[in-house]
Amino acid sequence: MEQGSAREGARPAYAPAVSPYASENAARAPQDRVPEQARSRQGEEGQARGEHTHSEPPAPRAVQRHSVRGQILDALRAALVDGELVPGQVYSAPALGARFGVSATPVREAMQRLAVEGAVEVVPNRGFRVTERGPRELAELAEVRALIEVPVMLSLARTVPAHRWSVLRPLAEATVAAAAVGDRAAYAESDRAFHRAVLTLSGNEQLVTVADELHRRSQWPLVAGPATRRAELLADAAEHTALLDALIAQDLTVVQALVREHFNGADR
Repeated sequence: MEQGSAREGARPAYAPAVSPYASENAARAPQDRVPEQARSRQGEEGQARGEHTHSEPPAPRAVQRHSVRGQILDALRAALVDGELVPGQVYSAPALGARFGVSATPVREAMQRLAVEGAVEVVPNRGFRVTERGPRELAELAEVRALIEVPVMLSLARTVPAHRWSVLRPLAEATVAAAAVGDRAAYAESDRAFHRAVLTLSGNEQLVTVADELHRRSQWPLVAGPATRRAELLADAAEHTALLDALIAQDLTVVQALVREHFNGADR
């Protein structure tokens, strides 16, 4: 995991950046150059007058922290899908930080995001408990996904030309590749990527965001549920390629049947 890097060089964060015309400036006559102290005073006076300066921004510590948090968030999501984080169990940020080789801060930030998504719940003074889910919740998620995605895919099947569907073939094949090796986390990511690509053709960004969030929630494991077998992943992955074939053929009956079956069976 990325743990952030130290500041590069010893130059202060607000020191002016080196100009690409440094060699040209160096060749000018001495009277054409402004002394360093004078330039500094000019900069301070300009700031006092509210003028903009072009000095280098501070070192991107926040960006680095966000990058680490993003990587930890991805790792935690994979652990949830794989069942490494057990429903009902409480995990502390320091313990997980030690596991990933980072401080507790990015872990805590990532867990707060998962709490917003409903994957975990905060346990004061202890950490985060993985949400316990049952078959009823999974069925409700499948129903809502079908209500959203089935009409959209039927509409797209009527209007999107075949060559645009063919571009999505590699995404469908990626789900098959992940299923073939039994990689549940990779399958979950490729599965969502395929559905996002299909729904993106609608041009409705809000729909894509909502559907992707529902999809992610449906991938969390059930309480004491059996691990998804490779054969089940392969069957689900095969539905992606079959769905593409039906969309290309504009076979609306098959499209509707496949999408509903996929929602009910893919996220066991």
